[in-house]
Amino acid sequence: MFKGNWSCGSCGAPITELPFEPDPARAGGLTCKECFKKKQDTRSSDRPKHTGNWSCSKCGTAITELPFEPDPARASTLSCKECFKASRQ
Repeated sequence: MFKGNWSCGSCGAPITELPFEPDPARAGGLTCKECFKKKQDTRSSDRPKHTGNWSCSKCGTAITELPFEPDPARASTLSCKECFKASRQ
């Protein structure tokens, strides 16, 4: 973690710790956790959802909704949210 004395570009709240070293030229574009989460929630709710009948290639869990339309040739490699998150850690 990087310690510093920055402020949120959206709400002005103080930011004292970040998981990355910010670029000094872009420090005005930093956002606090709350503003970042609000922005992410808005972004994810605006995405169109694609419904279908797929299953997770790792655990077999049913997948009925995706934030993208899967390529039929690669549908056998889809992962559920939990397996996708676990693979990114």
